[in-house]
Amino acid sequence: MGQKRTLFPLAVMEKVFKKIKNDIRVSETAKVELEKVINEYATRIGETSIKAAEHAGRKTVKAEDIELSVKNLTKSF
Repeated sequence: MGQKRTLFPLAVMEKVFKKIKNDIRVSETAKVELEKVINEYATRIGETSIKAAEHAGRKTVKAEDIELSVKNLTKSF
């Protein structure tokens, strides 16, 4: 009832690990932490992509805006 909704389902977080190593076990806290990190990264990508689109005079975010955002954000990672 008082749970915060996550942007990405926690089951997907487990699948990330299982895709790498199928017989690995993943704690609930690990799934929650990965979701937090991915959510933060996706939010930053979204924010910088919107700025790039607006700077180009567009209301539509294009793949090139996301690519530029990821490139710029990974420099600070």
